[in-house]
Amino acid sequence: MNVENAEFTVEHEGEASKTLVVGMSEFGLAGLTAVDYLVDRLELEKTGCITTEDLPSITPFEDGRPRHHTRFFSSEEVDFTVLAGELFIPLDAAKSFGDAVIDWTTANGVDEVVVLTGLVGPHSHDQHDVYYVATDDYRERVDGHLEPMGGGFLEGVHAEVVAHGIDTSLSVGALLTPAHPPMQDVDAAVRLVEAFKTVYGVDVDTSELRGYAREIREQYEQLAERMRKIEDESRRRVAEDRAYM
Repeated sequence: MNVENAEFTVEHEGEASKTLVVGMSEFGLAGLTAVDYLVDRLELEKTGCITTEDLPSITPFEDGRPRHHTRFFSSEEVDFTVLAGELFIPLDAAKSFGDAVIDWTTANGVDEVVVLTGLVGPHSHDQHDVYYVATDDYRERVDGHLEPMGGGFLEGVHAEVVAHGIDTSLSVGALLTPAHPPMQDVDAAVRLVEAFKTVYGVDVDTSELRGYAREIREQYEQLAERMRKIEDESRRRVAEDRAYM
């Protein structure tokens, strides 16, 4: 299957907000978890979706009800639209998907895009902050709130969307924080939501998300402890077997 030329169909009802907030499926799921939480806590309503027949698809469901994997959300109470993408977009299809999103922003008068994402890579514990990568016009929004990312590169859908803003009038920024795959990094999602609150002045209580983060940490700590016990028991048995050889 040649996914490089994958076609994406965008459907949206009503008037789009001037700002689009994007969170996609990626390693660590930080950005997707963050926008999902915003949708839930701000009680945003589904206003559209993006579909494709050219990629291996998924059909998420909740309480027995299926849904589209990539959806738009908005509300009259907030001045931004959220795009939450649960389908992982492979690198070869990133340009096609990014073009579909950019074409939609142009057709709907969107003048600002912000991407929430977890950055996977070497970092120290004291680097667990949220940074930004942004075009000059978007820097005016985040300067004084966050620090710029020192260096590196974006890839995939995020790279396509941010790059589009370099030579166009679209104001584009990415809010990034270190993420730790393969598990769902909810702590990273908490940092992204808090940063989004600071930059956009949105009143969102993150206590529930912080509680979920603690649960996830405890589950993985318990799993790691069980794995250590299994490994220690295996080594003990090997040592005992060798003693009787």
